[in-house]
Amino acid sequence: MITFIKAPNFLRCMISRKRSVRKLSTGLYRDARKKRKSELGRVPVMTKVGATKRKTQRVLGGNIKRKILVTNEVNLFDGKKHSKATIKRVVENEANRNFIRQNIITKGAVVETDKGKVKITSRPGQTGVLNAVLVKETKE
Repeated sequence: MITFIKAPNFLRCMISRKRSVRKLSTGLYRDARKKRKSELGRVPVMTKVGATKRKTQRVLGGNIKRKILVTNEVNLFDGKKHSKATIKRVVENEANRNFIRQNIITKGAVVETDKGKVKITSRPGQTGVLNAVLVKETKE
């Protein structure tokens, strides 16, 4: 008698971090096994500017990731002291040029605050904290 084990729903249509199915030149790689939960990927958190909202998520090994969904505060370091600043808008974002128009904050994004332009040094979708360094503006 043959019995079939039904895979859980999250494994059927999951975002995978496995190797690509396609080879570089031509052809396909054949799978020797099914998907594993350890290969599970997740939808990126697009942190936006607005009233602060956070979310905690249990990840592999029972660890916890704290994700910032929306925020309008940043921990600012100006070279001498730490302070808090209020975010006005996203000015530059090297990750994607469309993130500027949508006000999405990622690591490396330049943001305009009430204390001047700052560059984000933390990963808001992973650490749950938004740290930044004041950008020195050069006059030509």
